[in-house]
Amino acid sequence: MRKLSTRRRHPMALLALLALALLLTGAAYATVAPEPATAESASSVSEVEAGRQLFVVGCASCHGLNAQGVTTRGTGDNPGNYGPSLIGVGAAAVGFQMETGRMPMAQTAPQAVKKHVEYSQDEINQIAAYVASLAPGPSRPSDEDLDWQNVDKEGISEGGEFFRTNCTACHNSVGAGGALPSGRFAPTLKGVDPIHIYEAMLTGPQQMPVFSDDVLTPEDKRNVIAYVKTVQQQGNAGGIGGGGLGPVVDGMFVWLIGMGGLTAFAIWIGMHGTRSKKR
Repeated sequence: MRKLSTRRRHPMALLALLALALLLTGAAYATVAPEPATAESASSVSEVEAGRQLFVVGCASCHGLNAQGVTTRGTGDNPGNYGPSLIGVGAAAVGFQMETGRMPMAQTAPQAVKKHVEYSQDEINQIAAYVASLAPGPSRPSDEDLDWQNVDKEGISEGGEFFRTNCTACHNSVGAGGALPSGRFAPTLKGVDPIHIYEAMLTGPQQMPVFSDDVLTPEDKRNVIAYVKTVQQQGNAGGIGGGGLGPVVDGMFVWLIGMGGLTAFAIWIGMHGTRSKKR
């Protein structure tokens, strides 16, 4: 039979084991523990809170205290007001709507129109930060996404092809805008900032469809902007270009010249045509 060892452990062995356990515990905590707050993160939290305060004062009456949306049922000639939910719309939607003065709306209408901007740029950034914190959504484009001046001729051609295929039905072939049913309209793109053209494609305001990055990549959006801006910068040596005055004026020319010419020609035929003899 083997004899049991009578050797005793060194007194420091237990202390060494305890120190090793504490070291491993500290290393594990450092791996999973949240990072300490930095000045940048603290600034972000402060911006979100400032945006929330502005939102409660200026936006909550239509969009709800938590941006969940509000519906009020009206009576008679007053159909009531409706503010859609802003959860998940992202900072891009806030930037477009507020920097163009469309929000806050002056009064309920089929479509929000561009007007004087009510908030400062810092306040708009704060509200955008608050709305973006509610749920994931489209962020504002980067400077690279908006650098349309460096798009080559091939990119401009591709942007023009997409614009003519998907946008001219509402915005006209040169972006002059046009009327739509139910009192709505496609606004002119002349003089619109590139960032707002980009955000309109990204978020689909009003009746405009949404062209997400999966449908239209940031490069494609930049090409579209390059096409629109290039067309607007081109001169018309022979006078007003086709579509340059918008669909209403262009339609008037078609009726006065086209239909008027056909009517005059029909009258001339009736007056000078061969008359049948009576028997």
